[in-house]
Amino acid sequence: MRMSRDIADRILTQNGWLSRQPRDFQLEVLSHSILERYEAKETIYRFEGPLGGAYGLVSGTLSVNASTPGGVPRIIHVGSAGSWTGEGCFLTRQPRRIELRALVETWLMHLPLSAMDRMAEKDPTVIRNFAQILVASTDTLIRVVHDLQKPEADKRIASILQRVAWSGPTPISLSQTELGVMANASRKQVNAALRKFAEAGWLSHSYRSVSIIKPEELLRYSESD
Repeated sequence: MRMSRDIADRILTQNGWLSRQPRDFQLEVLSHSILERYEAKETIYRFEGPLGGAYGLVSGTLSVNASTPGGVPRIIHVGSAGSWTGEGCFLTRQPRRIELRALVETWLMHLPLSAMDRMAEKDPTVIRNFAQILVASTDTLIRVVHDLQKPEADKRIASILQRVAWSGPTPISLSQTELGVMANASRKQVNAALRKFAEAGWLSHSYRSVSIIKPEELLRYSESD
């Protein structure tokens, strides 16, 4: 499906990091950005890959994959509309620390590194604006650690499902295997948890997607004693 530039700009200025920035800064970011389309399973950038700019998710589903040096990247999170990442190269001039991959057809707004540099040369205070992307990413990583510290597998799974529930009842393209990796749980445990949550009316699911109906119930269950 074709994405219009006007709709993409509106999505990003009404959701996530860019929506919380001053209007002049929003307009400058968008004026330097390029709307890009990615096919399912296409990689946007790789762990330890070359320097590059930031990306804002307009529509679709992104997997955020992390690894230690020399390891195999594994999925830890799913991006939400309005979320941005890729600011690390601008702030540190070091290679990518995560891998970003489209799970379905996905539209992204790409702000090139050269454009970020020009903005900072013109007004060094914009570095604070870009650093807020890093703060949001840190908050997400704290949530990832918190979710994985829960001893019961079904509560870890409930936490992950609630965390990726940004799209509401719209199906999220995640397989049971991918959910298992995110929750450190076996496929058998994921299958049992999905059946349990579906019977409670909290979600519906198929082999490769899940639709969250009552994220508040998943959160309540995941935090219960």
